[in-house]
Amino acid sequence: MDTITHTLFGLSLYGAVDKRDMNKNHKRAYLLTAVGASQIPDIDVISRLWDTEGLYQMWHRGITHSVFLTPIWALLFFLLSLLLFKVKDKKLFLLGWLAVFIHNTSDLFNAWGTGYLEPFSNMRITFGTIPIVDLVFWIIIGTAFIFSKRNKLHSPYYYKMAWAFMLLHVIVQSTQGFLLYKQYDGQYDQVALSAGFVPWTYSVITKKEDEVIIFNDNLFQEKEKQYVLQSNETADLDKLFSQRPEAKTLYEWSPFVVLVDDNERLGIYDPRFYRNGQSFLFEYIEKNSKR
Repeated sequence: MDTITHTLFGLSLYGAVDKRDMNKNHKRAYLLTAVGASQIPDIDVISRLWDTEGLYQMWHRGITHSVFLTPIWALLFFLLSLLLFKVKDKKLFLLGWLAVFIHNTSDLFNAWGTGYLEPFSNMRITFGTIPIVDLVFWIIIGTAFIFSKRNKLHSPYYYKMAWAFMLLHVIVQSTQGFLLYKQYDGQYDQVALSAGFVPWTYSVITKKEDEVIIFNDNLFQEKEKQYVLQSNETADLDKLFSQRPEAKTLYEWSPFVVLVDDNERLGIYDPRFYRNGQSFLFEYIEKNSKR
């Protein structure tokens, strides 16, 4: 999920806590833990500062997003609350653990995926059933905020209901994505999903031999063929990998890629992010470059 959504998740966790008997320091500790722990796995973005080998793609949403690291992050915020606010409350540890778990698990449902099982597995787990920016979450949380302002006494109840509706949204959206995936699985060598920004819509990316087809599909309409892409499967990528180590990382990170080898460029791109004739994730070298 994007930074705004993770922040809203943290604020929603804080809103769901009954704070009527808390003093100012307790409230501050709970706010820091709920929001901070909801953001902390994305601290891996600073790895750009020392990445000289093109490994950022694997580092981002890598070990920091591991489910096995969640209690470590929770302990960090428990200790910060004790250090900064002199608050020692075991519920802070549980809140921090839940916040990090929600961050890491929600990222599984995006096309980007996470290293959820690192360090025991480098596999990128991705379901592709929820877009990185999902406005449905924003609407649900915004509605809870409005109701909580009208009736502050029942504020935690509204946020708990918001979490129930968000969970229902994930279940409904992912169930539809799974059913769509099963319709394509077996017909193609490889299949991947990428949820659209409109609820219940998906891009289904298929690959069979050297042909990649991207469909726009959902359970309530006929599928629409959006793009047909040709992958040059005989391309020799050694030179590309030696000059652009990011390309090798992308090759290992993506479920499958499209290989480009023409008169101008040698490269690879992830077709899940293909829009308007270009993929967001495209690594290549110019064949006519003077360098």
